[in-house]
Amino acid sequence: MTKRVLIVLTSHDRLGDVRSTGYYVPEAAHPWDVFRRAGFEVEVASVRGGEPPQDGYDPGDPVQAAFVASPEQRGTHRLAGLDAAPYDAVFYAGGHGTMWDFPDDEDVQRVAREVYERGGVVAAVCHGPAALVNVTLSDGTHLVAGKRVAAFTNSEEKAAGVAEVVPFLLADALVERGARHEAAPDFEPRVVVDGRLATGQNPASAGPLAEQVTALLAG
Repeated sequence: MTKRVLIVLTSHDRLGDVRSTGYYVPEAAHPWDVFRRAGFEVEVASVRGGEPPQDGYDPGDPVQAAFVASPEQRGTHRLAGLDAAPYDAVFYAGGHGTMWDFPDDEDVQRVAREVYERGGVVAAVCHGPAALVNVTLSDGTHLVAGKRVAAFTNSEEKAAGVAEVVPFLLADALVERGARHEAAPDFEPRVVVDGRLATGQNPASAGPLAEQVTALLAG
């Protein structure tokens, strides 16, 4: 049976009072391409549905251009009420917008919990692990508790000049929930797989993370 993957994007469009933001296009586009080339069915959702706000788009990258023009990106499913049962994996793409709407969104948490507890794969890259900060399983434990994870680091946030703008530091929040955060040097790729939880540190990690998710689904 064909595997089905749901990519989830932020709907938040402001980086504090600094500038516009959204989902980071290459962190969704390249995984979308990897999954499609693997023969998976790929659907895209966002917190509010419709066409989500973009950041980091390079129109000179044919993969990004194809994703941005795709019906999946232009008309994302609204996460509220979306049935998680059909999906073998959920992939939370990053972008600074996720830091505002992912952590406390009940449907972001619900989809992750339902996919994971049904035996599926939960993946997130860069700021996408903001989705995991408040995910609890049916037994009340945090999904990330005791798990090895990667995510955008404090050092990278400072290098980006927005450590004082984001509502919290992602790596610290994951550690507070019991995760074991593992970091590569700034902006170098880092993918961590712990069972059916797969995470990546930064934009350079998006494609390699998708390859690891593909391997997990194939196995």
